Amino acid sequence: MKNMMKSLAILVVLTLGLTLNLAAQEDATDLAGAETEVATGDAGPAEAAQDVELKNANTKNAEEAEEDLTFSQKLKQKFIQGDPLWMTPVLLCLIIGMALSIERVVYLNLSTIDTNKFKQEIEDALKSGGVAAALEVARNTRGPIASIYYQGLSRADEGVDIVEKSIISYGGVQNGLLEKGMTWLQLFIALSPMLGFLGTVIGMIQAFEQIVKDGQVSPITVAGGIQVSLLTTVFGLISAIILQIFYNYITSKVDGIVNEMEEASISLVDMMLANKVTK
Repeated sequence: MKNMMKSLAILVVLTLGLTLNLAAQEDATDLAGAETEVATGDAGPAEAAQDVELKNANTKNAEEAEEDLTFSQKLKQKFIQGDPLWMTPVLLCLIIGMALSIERVVYLNLSTIDTNKFKQEIEDALKSGGVAAALEVARNTRGPIASIYYQGLSRADEGVDIVEKSIISYGGVQNGLLEKGMTWLQLFIALSPMLGFLGTVIGMIQAFEQIVKDGQVSPITVAGGIQVSLLTTVFGLISAIILQIFYNYITSKVDGIVNEMEEASISLVDMMLANKVTK
């Protein structure tokens, strides 16, 4: 758990560093554009016409360069356009949610074993070496099913009722371990689109404030403001969709392991009674 928290802290620091870098690039671009506009305003009519032609040529070159951008460069561009202030929380939700999802996927895959083969090994051990041999097999096998078997076999001399209670109690503990972190994953799934919608609403407010400031309804101002504000919603929905896919996979994996645990627990009691290793 400590290692996971350290990793998450490192991811947060890297994300904030990337956001500050993107914001600095955006400020530098805006400053360059403002300087160009000032220079155009101070020039004469002839020079102004040349500046307009130069600006149009630069715009055309920028559009051609935009078409040649890679996917990562386009993603970076959209991140800047959507305002890093509102895009960063969504990105953090995605990063932390992905970290939790990957940790759960790895844990659940390591917890999955060939249940039929394991039960056969336990039955063979009970027939050949008794409870001690079966305990050794359970001890050397990973996963919640093996842990439940170990707890049940270790109380074989206390009677079948105690064995069943031990299996049920320890099964609940293992179930809790399988679902560890799922609440946080649900939180980030719900939080990502809400943060995106929040950024969109604030972006729309800023767009209307700009309209009031200009004193007229400019299609460029309205369309540009709406485009930028909706980017946060798009990123929030993409983040939630990705995390939801992982959540459903993890949930189905947990349900499958729990069903195997319940079936294996019944088989353990039957094997112990059949081999007369409990009262």
